[in-house]
Amino acid sequence: MANLKKRSRTLLAAALLVALAGCGTGNHPEGAAPVKKAAPAVPKRDTAPAGLPGMPPLLDPHDVYAADRPGRLSPVVRNFPSRVYVPNTNSNTVSVIDPTTYQVVETIPVGLQPQHVVPSWDLKTLWVNNDRGHTLTPIDPATGVAGKPVEVHDPYNLYFTPNGKYAVVMASLDRELVFRDPHTMERKKSVPVSCYGVNHADFSADGRYFVVSCEFSGELLKVDTEKMEVVGQQKLPLQGAMPQDVKISPDGKTFYVADMMAHGMWVLDGEKFTTPTLLPTGKGCHGLYIGRDSREMYVSNRGEGSVSVFDFQQNKLTKKWWLPDGGSPDMGGVSADGKVLWLSGRYDSEVYAIDTATGKQLARIPVGSGPHGLAVYPQPGRYSLGHTGIFR
Repeated sequence: MANLKKRSRTLLAAALLVALAGCGTGNHPEGAAPVKKAAPAVPKRDTAPAGLPGMPPLLDPHDVYAADRPGRLSPVVRNFPSRVYVPNTNSNTVSVIDPTTYQVVETIPVGLQPQHVVPSWDLKTLWVNNDRGHTLTPIDPATGVAGKPVEVHDPYNLYFTPNGKYAVVMASLDRELVFRDPHTMERKKSVPVSCYGVNHADFSADGRYFVVSCEFSGELLKVDTEKMEVVGQQKLPLQGAMPQDVKISPDGKTFYVADMMAHGMWVLDGEKFTTPTLLPTGKGCHGLYIGRDSREMYVSNRGEGSVSVFDFQQNKLTKKWWLPDGGSPDMGGVSADGKVLWLSGRYDSEVYAIDTATGKQLARIPVGSGPHGLAVYPQPGRYSLGHTGIFR
């Protein structure tokens, strides 16, 4: 009887051990490794994050400029003649330069105070922003012929949402961001702003917001693209700041804002929209242009006649190119093959062609008075976000 009770207790203990082991209580036989649950699969970052509805996905989630490689022209623009279009603000004309001969081949009369020549989202039209004439003049880049001006009030600069749904007019003196039909330019929504001098912008990698510079009050805005609303605003930490051009880094993490009075670039975390830091470049820092390999950014210093070169991987300025005989390098763009940087000479009635390999000045071309936001066209890319050519 005693042996039977002892055997029963032994069997019961064994059963309890089996039961406990099956319940996953964390008790394991001595020397055995714990059994871990399989970790959930972590999605690979080989695809771009979900972007603004209707926006073409990035070709490379790590490089917003992946579509801008040398010679990678869209079928839409492949047969367009290569030209440099220069709006002469004081002459009310656009000078057209043949980049192979460095000669002005045509002068197009436009409206009062043309500021920028802007490629449309669909790449089919160049819009001349006649700021004080309150019109946009369309130019057909296939023929170079100007069309009938479209009435648009205070079009200092022009951008397009990444999905192509709206044109965004930077109405600087009206203190508005005006969302319009990208083809007819019919007004869809006006967004009043409390800052002064909205002028330049760039979009986040996912297209869901854009950062705007306010030149005359030294401020930055963050705007929700889909809602068409200002969601952030800040004063730059420098008395007398005058922010100009805006560009996002290839990895989409950082915005750079040129400032002609701070003589450098503000470095901004767009997502957090916290106070940016200043990276000095040169007197009158003004325009920002990305190289065709996404490795460097060319920074025009209008007040001293130089171009600084910023290396994204090294996160620092690596070179400075000085224009012989000085000058006032302002706005422009990079040639389709990436070999030439074109910049207007704002106060010298001229345009500069600069070798991007050496920094050597290739040409200095006389144009009209007050040349400003010139456009090199065509350029690689699938669509345009506006200004003098921001392509993705």
